[in-house]
Amino acid sequence: MKRNRVLIIGGAAIVTILVLVFAGSSSDANPEVVIPVEQGEFIVDITTSGSLDAKNSVPIKGPQGIRNYRIWNLTIQHIIDEGTEVKKGQYVARLDPSELTGKIKDAQLEVDQSQSQYTQTRLDTALTMRQARDELINLEYGVREKQLVLDQSQFEPPATIQKAEIDLEKAKRALAQAKENYEIKRQQNVAKMQEAAAELQGDKNELEGLQALQQDFTILAPEDGMLIYERDWSGKPIKAGSQISAWDPTVATLPDLSKMLSKTYVNEVDIRKVKAGQPVDIGFDAFPDKKLKGRVIKVANVGEQRPNSDAKVFEVEIEVFGTDPLLKPGMTTSNKIITKALDSAIYVPLESLHSQYDSITYVFKKQGGSTIKQEVMLGDANSEYVHIVAGLEPNDRVYLSTVSGLQGDDVVLIPEMNGKRMQKQEEAPEPEARPQGEFPQGRRGRRN
Repeated sequence: MKRNRVLIIGGAAIVTILVLVFAGSSSDANPEVVIPVEQGEFIVDITTSGSLDAKNSVPIKGPQGIRNYRIWNLTIQHIIDEGTEVKKGQYVARLDPSELTGKIKDAQLEVDQSQSQYTQTRLDTALTMRQARDELINLEYGVREKQLVLDQSQFEPPATIQKAEIDLEKAKRALAQAKENYEIKRQQNVAKMQEAAAELQGDKNELEGLQALQQDFTILAPEDGMLIYERDWSGKPIKAGSQISAWDPTVATLPDLSKMLSKTYVNEVDIRKVKAGQPVDIGFDAFPDKKLKGRVIKVANVGEQRPNSDAKVFEVEIEVFGTDPLLKPGMTTSNKIITKALDSAIYVPLESLHSQYDSITYVFKKQGGSTIKQEVMLGDANSEYVHIVAGLEPNDRVYLSTVSGLQGDDVVLIPEMNGKRMQKQEEAPEPEARPQGEFPQGRRGRRN
């Protein structure tokens, strides 16, 4: 009997403990937390991820002018590791010379053919001009013969003399015409030789250019610095096996690490808030404890669509103030662009807001010993808080979550005429905004 009593008491205790545990869990699952409405500095910001890059850098390029030889793409056969410290003139990369080697062989064949054609043209023109000169000499002899005949016919009948004169005139005309033809042939042959010589020289120049280009397939560093791989249009690094274009044969860069930028992209919804000169708080994924200041220096005028994204974004460049030897190009940055800073603003957390009929925004406000649904008018918001333009006063107390049992209560509206609600919201004075060039001291600032 005594043993049964002990078991009953023990079982009751266990049941009591379980009830208390489950009750506590249920209570914690939906806690009704009440917080005071705060007043102080309110910061409106846009937070984006970006990539660290050097403001200035020296490009390491492959061979220049390869388009002149009808080479449009080159494959990187080997490149040293990214982040390697290099000296001026040090080996950086090597390009695949297969296509160039084939073009050199073709160019050598062209030179050989042009040389043969040049030699053939020179021999043909020499033979043609020799025949033309022999013809001139024979015609000159013919003129002299006709002159002798005429001289010897002085005592012949007039008809014979006249015939001798006519023969002499014909011989002279034939000689004159032959001289003109000789000059024309000479000019023609000179032109043929010039054409053959030009073609030969052009083929030789292309061969020499290709042979000189072969040396540039071994790429050397133009300056001292840290080697950083170039990125293609999709953001992937150009490394061994990648191709570079004849229009932009950049293989890598040597960044100036004394001046850095954070390049980020802001969506089209928020870009209207971003302007050059706005301050930025910059964090680094690789070094969570490291924070630097910056400033927006450039906002793109035209949006673009990034890979794997349907939204249009605009590129924003942020200048980083200060340097750190631990920071390297390509590191991921967290950029909090401060678009506005308000003094003496009243604000509450975003989770304390509720909506009714999609037109009235309210909070659960603690008023004495009761709770009411108080309408509020909203101003700017950041990722955590929203500025309250009207409806609450400093040190009012609001719930962070829905208060059970009050969902059906009416909302206490802000006293004003119907139809003028939006007008009053627009005319309600906002706290003084801090100039964009000044840096705030904290996320929410101080409480008054």
